Amino acid sequence: MLLQPFCPCGSQIRYPDCCDVYLRGKALAPTAEALMRSRYSAYSKGDVEYLIQTQYPKKRKNTDRPMLLKTITNTNWMGLTVLKTQKGGVNDRRGIVEFVALYRGLELTDPIYQLHERSRFLKEDGVWFYQDGDSLPPIPLK
Repeated sequence: MLLQPFCPCGSQIRYPDCCDVYLRGKALAPTAEALMRSRYSAYSKGDVEYLIQTQYPKKRKNTDRPMLLKTITNTNWMGLTVLKTQKGGVNDRRGIVEFVALYRGLELTDPIYQLHERSRFLKEDGVWFYQDGDSLPPIPLK
């Protein structure tokens, strides 16, 4: 029996049972945190279309696709930790998710960096979208 790898989002759930259902359009992310985790998985899997589709429509720009392609092509995403959520539940319209994502360039000798962000999410017509986020200073990791 072939073991399925865990989801890149750090949930400790097999990828086909976690973010894959959102990236393939089989389900909508039910919470702001689920959308944030699925967007991280999309970055790690190189799914530019999902990243664009899940960005709040009024925030999308013509430069999004080339910027995302460049980021995905040059980045190795290494792990995600959700630090805190505020609202963003099934019955909410807004939510905030604070997280840390570790990444580096494509070479194993490249230094490891940290993206610490407080992201804002909005739900319209039952669909969660990434609105924007604030970059926060790196934090000490255990």
